[in-house]
Amino acid sequence: MAEIRWLGHTCVRIKAREAVILMDPVDRSTGYGIGKQAADIVTLSNDPRGRNLSAVRPEYKTIDGPGEYELQNVFVTGARSYQNDAPEEPRIYNTMYVVEVEGLKIGHLGNVGHTLSESQAEPLEDVDILVVPVGGDGPFSYDSAVDLVTKLAPKVVIPVRYQTEFGGGGLGDLVTFCKKLGMEPPAAEDKYVVKPSDLGETTQLVVLKPDSDPVKR
Repeated sequence: MAEIRWLGHTCVRIKAREAVILMDPVDRSTGYGIGKQAADIVTLSNDPRGRNLSAVRPEYKTIDGPGEYELQNVFVTGARSYQNDAPEEPRIYNTMYVVEVEGLKIGHLGNVGHTLSESQAEPLEDVDILVVPVGGDGPFSYDSAVDLVTKLAPKVVIPVRYQTEFGGGGLGDLVTFCKKLGMEPPAAEDKYVVKPSDLGETTQLVVLKPDSDPVKR
């Protein structure tokens, strides 16, 4: 059984029997204060300087790029993508991850900033749960997010990186994404606890409350 919490922006924490995995520990500049976190594995989708590693207690292992990894019986696959899609600008790397725990495959898109090609989406094809940024900003638009969800058809979609009362200025809202997906936004939950037998045949939308404190400005 895995427990998933959203800490804000693209940051999620996965607690499983094998380990605790913290993905993209979020910087306070985004409006989310995550306090001190304990984790066995920390994944970084992009430049570590933009992430809040100081919020993670020592004695963790870091994964920060493409490749195949096995740590504490957790299998992690990192795949290359980018944070931007402007041909006149240098490409900024982003890593998408698939985490395998408790018999589940959990995909995390990180801070992806463009529509994925067939080859870029391939590592995500058989994920059970997809953590997807849905704020509709830049080339990874609402339609890009909806098209990817439709193509991959995961059992569960968990939206992240959209505007909330905590932060996300410049990002779009969750309701617009849900409308384009053709689903009503469900009531937000504090956490999502799941095992493989809980998964149905159709895609379920799970909305999580940010498990963090608002940053005073």
